[in-house]
Amino acid sequence: MAPHATGSPVMAPSSPPESPITVLASSRAVIGGSLTSATIVISASTGKITSIFHSILPESEFPPGTPYTDYSPHVLLPGLVDAHVHLNEPGRTEWEGFWTGTRAAAFGGVTTVVDMPLNAIPPTTTVAGLKEKVAAAQGKCWVDVGFYGGIIPGNASELRGLVREGVRGFKGFLIESGVDEFPAVSADDIRKAMAELASEPTTLMFHAEMIPPISASVGDDVQASLPPMAPSGPLSHYKTFLDSRPPSFETYAIAEILSLAHLAPELDLHIVHLSAVEAIPMLREARSKGIKVTAETCFHYLALAAESVEEGDTRHKCCPPIREESNRVGLWNELQRKDDSVIKTVVSDHSPCTPNLKLLPQGLPGSVSSADTADTDGDFFAAWGGISSVGLGLSILWTEGQTRGVTVEDVVKWCCKNTAAQVGLQGRKGDLGVGYDGDIAVFDTEGEFVVQHSSMLFRNKCSPYENKTLKGIVKETWVRGKKVFSREDGFVEKTGPKGTLLLEPRKAKAVRKS
Repeated sequence: MAPHATGSPVMAPSSPPESPITVLASSRAVIGGSLTSATIVISASTGKITSIFHSILPESEFPPGTPYTDYSPHVLLPGLVDAHVHLNEPGRTEWEGFWTGTRAAAFGGVTTVVDMPLNAIPPTTTVAGLKEKVAAAQGKCWVDVGFYGGIIPGNASELRGLVREGVRGFKGFLIESGVDEFPAVSADDIRKAMAELASEPTTLMFHAEMIPPISASVGDDVQASLPPMAPSGPLSHYKTFLDSRPPSFETYAIAEILSLAHLAPELDLHIVHLSAVEAIPMLREARSKGIKVTAETCFHYLALAAESVEEGDTRHKCCPPIREESNRVGLWNELQRKDDSVIKTVVSDHSPCTPNLKLLPQGLPGSVSSADTADTDGDFFAAWGGISSVGLGLSILWTEGQTRGVTVEDVVKWCCKNTAAQVGLQGRKGDLGVGYDGDIAVFDTEGEFVVQHSSMLFRNKCSPYENKTLKGIVKETWVRGKKVFSREDGFVEKTGPKGTLLLEPRKAKAVRKS
């Protein structure tokens, strides 16, 4: 009380204490890989799931004031783990950044992204480079973020240090990457990387394209080649681009990788963004011989086909390329195999750039063409290669799966459970179970939306999915028990981004018994 004051002090009204738990329920939830009714209890202090009931418990079963929502009939999914995203910060933040890229992820129910080691400057090929990237990410991530390291010529001595600093795996290119600071590796570079990583708890991943010694094409260099390797048609025709990167590029590269696998028999190998179905038999044979190799494919290879790409629509350029409809069907058939499919995961490979680098002709959505670029507008060889789709993948996959019998359990297996295991986050991410992070996507399986600028939250709104109607809407996204996004109210701006950086070193795998 103030001096000489009389009477009782006036106390400010106190806010009710924060509930120690949050409860989410639904008549449909994917728990341990199976669809069931569920009530999920999440600790407010740890963000971990503390208990799950395989029925809908009424709100009255919990203490008064407990945050409780029954989302029936929407599905509660584990938050997606997109294990292949290029966030590009620092150095090329105008292409994408942690703030925009992770908001886009949260929009689509992705609660964990793993950032690729290239396109940022510096790339994540040294411990110092990783620390620069981590510093750039601080306070900007709306979802949890992990990091890959890169293998390039001459950095073998950095690899073990990167493992200790917590990278989730390593990626190398067997063909030029498109950026000078991330050159392709030779077989000798791969040998050195395998020697360093042979006993480490990590995954060695490859962009598996390689120009065969005898080829009718030389990749992007075809635009300046003379016969017999000259382009097969105009550079604005998608078929010309497709002809320049045939399936043999992928099969030759994969054969090279498999030929070296014996050097590190316990090291997990992984083929990123598999495009060509011709590579599937050789991967299956390798697995049958005990080689620890898996593959991923991407939403765009499952949703788009070469025959539908219009002249000059460079939004569709990526490497490896989007192939023919028959190839698309083959990828789906392999993905849906009931036995041991070689394709374990589906990811976005979100690889954005500024719209001017796409060289889109005037009139196409996302075009910023000018007199300076008129000579190269629509040139599939000169345009930057990459598909922007982070945060759209769940709806793309669900839309394409409607005629193929795809279930929400399938989606969880391909985009949550298996992607989490690929990057060493099993037991924490990718499932809904006691002890897991409370990462949840509330998914309306019947809703539809048209992809417009408002639903492309990545920095540059240039994507082949623009104006497409997709089925399946993420109503809310929860990260470690906190709601970060809702389709109705947007982002929880008051609390700001609460994503964490996943930098704890991967744990060594249990020794296999013979």
